[in-house]
Amino acid sequence: MKISKVERQRLLKDTIEATPFITDEKLAEKFDVSIQTIRLDRMELSIPELRERIKSVAAYQWNETVKALPLDEVIGEIIDLDLDRRAISILEIKKEHVFSRNKIARGHHLFAQANSLAVAVINDELALTAKSEIKFTRQVKAGERVVAKAFVEDVDDKGMTVVRVNSFVDNEKVFTGLFHMYRSDDPKGDIRNEDSN
Repeated sequence: MKISKVERQRLLKDTIEATPFITDEKLAEKFDVSIQTIRLDRMELSIPELRERIKSVAAYQWNETVKALPLDEVIGEIIDLDLDRRAISILEIKKEHVFSRNKIARGHHLFAQANSLAVAVINDELALTAKSEIKFTRQVKAGERVVAKAFVEDVDDKGMTVVRVNSFVDNEKVFTGLFHMYRSDDPKGDIRNEDSN
């Protein structure tokens, strides 16, 4: 049974408030309407498109700046940043990220997202990857959104900062990496461990 437009728009607004990074495609599936209907509903409700919602949440949630590299060199869009603790980025998998014959993302894009996030979370002007241990756990396809979550785990006995990055598509882990990061300062005593997902 179809719901009324007024009820759909009310539910749409509630859904976007609860999950601001949901795509128009997912909303169209959820409400069993066309993507164009969702776009028209958003316009009537003055709800911006996904890219603008991401920027808005990012501006609201964090005010620290990436120190180790220019923000435009981070692969994906950073939506949360707490230097020397954690960071989150989102990468939309587009045509340029996939193999043309099967629409599966090239692994180096997932690695680049995770590696640049491991660099970005370091509270230092210089952060370089000394070593990484990575594992791809499932293929990622065109149109999917990869959410990478970085957590600073430790400073090892060589003074390297250890950063774990887990990447997800719809809460399913698709990539995990442990990055040993060289930095120019001595962060011992500054690292505050957090539970990682």
